[in-house]
Amino acid sequence: MANHNPTSLVENGVRRYGRFSTRPIVNPRDEFVGIARALRGLRLKEWVGFTLIHPDWYSSLIMQDAQYLASSEIYAYNRRSGALHQHAANGRGGSLALPDELFGSRCAFEKRGYRITYDFANDGTRHVLRFDIAATDKAPAFQGELTLDASRASLPLSVSSRLPGGRMYTHKVIYSVSGALRVGGEEIIFDPERDLAILDEHKSFLPYRTSWVWGTFALRTSGGLAGADFAERPSMPGEEEESCIWTPTACEPLADIAFEPESDDPLAPWRIHSRDGRLDVVFEPEGRKQVKHQLGLFAIDYFQLFGHYRGTLRGAQGEYKFDGVHGVCESMKARL
Repeated sequence: MANHNPTSLVENGVRRYGRFSTRPIVNPRDEFVGIARALRGLRLKEWVGFTLIHPDWYSSLIMQDAQYLASSEIYAYNRRSGALHQHAANGRGGSLALPDELFGSRCAFEKRGYRITYDFANDGTRHVLRFDIAATDKAPAFQGELTLDASRASLPLSVSSRLPGGRMYTHKVIYSVSGALRVGGEEIIFDPERDLAILDEHKSFLPYRTSWVWGTFALRTSGGLAGADFAERPSMPGEEEESCIWTPTACEPLADIAFEPESDDPLAPWRIHSRDGRLDVVFEPEGRKQVKHQLGLFAIDYFQLFGHYRGTLRGAQGEYKFDGVHGVCESMKARL
């Protein structure tokens, strides 16, 4: 359970660790001064992204700043046609200035022909995602506006942890989503009584050689929103993990996650479970998005699978069985 709620992640030069009940001001650089602050700032990896849950489309988007490179990506996969449409753009490292105080702020990635913005309200009502991306010879235009209902959101996963060679902060929330995203000549209508968006924010000092496997999904139950976020990465004994079970009334800690692909087939099902059995699911991919970059000292070998989950969540107040719930699962191996 969340054990305390600091106003800021770092207060008077001292960083707070643990699970928080709300998102604090996330100011990880303030733990350091002078040259140490400048050098640590070069190791800060920041991103704000969303997984969109819709019955006919899989879609995710992100804007991120690794300090040596800023970038943004978005994709939309049409389940009926099997067509994967995607756009990406790069910017100067350190240029995004992702905010320490997310709510009441704007995040924007703007390049010629590529514009994504997030406007986060600070009054607990709504957040707005806007898209204006020109068509290219490889993908149709993306345009639209989605509204996230913050008044009916899940409780947040908000975690600060020590990592081997680094420190992690993450904030994740499930929202109801409404609006429209146009992909070429097709319009994707998001119904706030059906469709969901999962926020994934990080401000982390990651080690130079870093890796993780991560997944998430969300669903509606008769009592409200439920879902899970789960990760396996190198960790330190006793530190909180980037994992939880969401129930309609709680965000419950989760730990000791195992990811087990059934085979080496790129689209093989995965069994994913926690040691205590509270998460026990099978993920069946429908598609795969892959990114590989070799930039001298820096390299990324990443893929995200999109598909559906079936299985069981066991929360403190009850058990949730489900099938056909949309979500994602990804793997990252990098030198950052």
